[in-house]
Amino acid sequence: MGCERLKNRVAIITGAGSGIGEASAVAFADEGARVVAVDVRDAGAAVVDRIRGAGGEALFVAADVSRADDVRRLVAATLERYGRIDVLFNNAAITLVKYVDQTTEDEWDRIMAVNVKSIYLTCHEVVPIMRRQGGGVILNTGSITGLTGQVGTPAYAASKGAVVNLTRALAVDHAHEGIRVNCICPGVTDTPLLQQHFRSLPNPEAARREREARNPIGRLIRPEEVAAAAVFLASDESSAMTGAALLVDGGILASPEYGSLKL
Repeated sequence: MGCERLKNRVAIITGAGSGIGEASAVAFADEGARVVAVDVRDAGAAVVDRIRGAGGEALFVAADVSRADDVRRLVAATLERYGRIDVLFNNAAITLVKYVDQTTEDEWDRIMAVNVKSIYLTCHEVVPIMRRQGGGVILNTGSITGLTGQVGTPAYAASKGAVVNLTRALAVDHAHEGIRVNCICPGVTDTPLLQQHFRSLPNPEAARREREARNPIGRLIRPEEVAAAAVFLASDESSAMTGAALLVDGGILASPEYGSLKL
């Protein structure tokens, strides 16, 4: 166990079966949290086994967080096991690499349902609980694509832009209730979602090298680095932060022309 900045806090983490969600579930548990790992796939159960094997406390709930019934069941299972909810980390997301005229209505609706509607559904259930408890923390996974455009992903970019501004709106609405709401905006992070994006391109390896070269730190972000930021935002160390979009991007948005200039 670590220094336990989240000792005994109950944290729901969606999309916990891989990538940033998996790394965050492990990091939260290492900091003393009781983790509810949520995923639509059984991979979340393996993450819980890993946490328990290290001496942590965790519960796996299989759920599609774009569905209201699943979210209500998730919240009920959390309260039945732990009796409270201190942290809600809305991390579940999907992507789509298609231009707008190639994107079907069903594809657009699915992106919005998983990436944006899920936050509405979880907050709809959890905010009243946090209000009764006297406060809590909500984290949302945004993206640098929520702050700037990206080629070939209009549906994903629109959804992540919505996440950033929904975070701000929720923060303003609930600050007086002791509920802090922030989002993390990762850069190019080495996750299964990114690998899916690379595989959709003509030359995946060339795309990876190009992304690494474009980043001032010269490499992709590791999921564990984003998880470290999530621990910070969930802990009392960030007690004065709400409504923030915290960049964890290796400096990629600091200089859009980085890599194109030779001195």
